[in-house]
Amino acid sequence: MKKFGLIGAAGYIAPRHLKAINETGNHLVVAMDANDSVGIMDSHFPEAEFFTEFEEFSGFVEDLKLSGQKLDYIAICSPNHLHLPHMKFALQNGIDVICEKPLVLNTADLDTLNRYEREYGAKVNSILQLRLHPSIIALRDKVRAAPVDKVFDVDLTYLTSRGKWYLKSWKGFDEKSGGVATNIGVHFYDMLHFIFGKITHNEVHYRDEKTSAGFLKYERANVRWFLSIDSKHLPENAVQGEKLTYRSIDIEGEELEFSGGFTDLHTQSYQRILAGEGYGVEDNRAAIETVEVMRKAEVVKNPENPHPLLKKVMHG
Repeated sequence: MKKFGLIGAAGYIAPRHLKAINETGNHLVVAMDANDSVGIMDSHFPEAEFFTEFEEFSGFVEDLKLSGQKLDYIAICSPNHLHLPHMKFALQNGIDVICEKPLVLNTADLDTLNRYEREYGAKVNSILQLRLHPSIIALRDKVRAAPVDKVFDVDLTYLTSRGKWYLKSWKGFDEKSGGVATNIGVHFYDMLHFIFGKITHNEVHYRDEKTSAGFLKYERANVRWFLSIDSKHLPENAVQGEKLTYRSIDIEGEELEFSGGFTDLHTQSYQRILAGEGYGVEDNRAAIETVEVMRKAEVVKNPENPHPLLKKVMHG
């Protein structure tokens, strides 16, 4: 039984980590979050210590280490800009990390993590759960089986309505979240790289605080993409869940169906990590580079390969 700490216990994604720690037969020793709405812990680990201050959490973790009870893993579900300092803390204490995406916001931070891993002999594992999704693995196999010179035409559309709270939270600040393309898009860019290979061209056609669009070339695909948290872009057939969402990945007229099958992918990710087969720092580089370029690139006016929804945005 491995001993876990968890940072970001009140966050949206934390329940999947609590469930994964539980379902893999491990034990949560301590958790922290600046917000104390963490009743979810009672359904898995009611005995775990809990702190709202990082200093108290870090002191507790360091005391455990001194008493010979060092944690095996710290799971990190904190806001994006805090991933790096939280990972550094774990690694400095010789504790392996399991971190949500985006692992970091900049490629320079990946180099820092590589140095810390070497220095302290601990490992970073990242959650890239879409790589484990059966539909996505099947599509990658189909692409690999196609003639080597075949380049697929792909439209990626992800629209998810968010209320006014979103832009007032840390997610609304580019220096904290990386902006919309990073915050809601990074796992799609990882998925595209996983399926279609290296990225060879990256252009941005539109970018504001709620919406981003552009064109990507991979070794095996040309991708027009459009991401938005603005409800006015949603089509009539948007799916009514906890929030209105429309998600489509169209490969030459064929829709990639991957709306189901998500629920246990975190547990599968944990199983792989515990078996020594987790995704590490370098597995994240392509996607982090992609979103880093998107944040800084000049917006292309009158692009040649616009996403079909771009007109709607440009002309209201």
